[in-house]
Amino acid sequence: MRRTWRKAKPKEEKIFRSNNWINAPSVCVIGETGEQLGVMPIAQAKKLAEEAFLDLVEVNPKAEPPIVKIMDFGQFKYEREKKSQKQKAEQKKVDTKGIRLSFRISDHDFNIRADQAVKFIARGDKLKVELILKGREKQHETKAAELLMNFVKKVGEKGQFQLEQEDLTKQNGRYSIILVNKK
Repeated sequence: MRRTWRKAKPKEEKIFRSNNWINAPSVCVIGETGEQLGVMPIAQAKKLAEEAFLDLVEVNPKAEPPIVKIMDFGQFKYEREKKSQKQKAEQKKVDTKGIRLSFRISDHDFNIRADQAVKFIARGDKLKVELILKGREKQHETKAAELLMNFVKKVGEKGQFQLEQEDLTKQNGRYSIILVNKK
């Protein structure tokens, strides 16, 4: 059976109608300084906006009657875009790094993986530690849990972290998984 992958749909931005695109017969008008001008026909509201050399922008189209504001639409769009860029820049993106261990890992490789884990955690990334059991190794789940506990102790000696889940060895078929992040 073939899987079809779809791109995530981008969030729809709120569309503000302005001037001639507003199609309501009457609107509730807010002035350029924020005062309520009341409910009036759309033609009168457009005339007020033209006299002030500004635009009539629909702020809340779902209200009854729709709420419009007299403002500079270009400046409004510019400020909204700047605000969204600032929010995007302030967002902290946390990566999930993965480390795979095997049942028969040597001590040297085990220490290298522990050092890598400490680096990832110190950088602020989440860490997903997987232990893969193959063949007859699946019968020794207790030894696998013991190996993961040793890994957690080794990483704990070198850095500060916290386990994201209480159950250390979440069995998922042939995988044992631990999720770790920075304290």
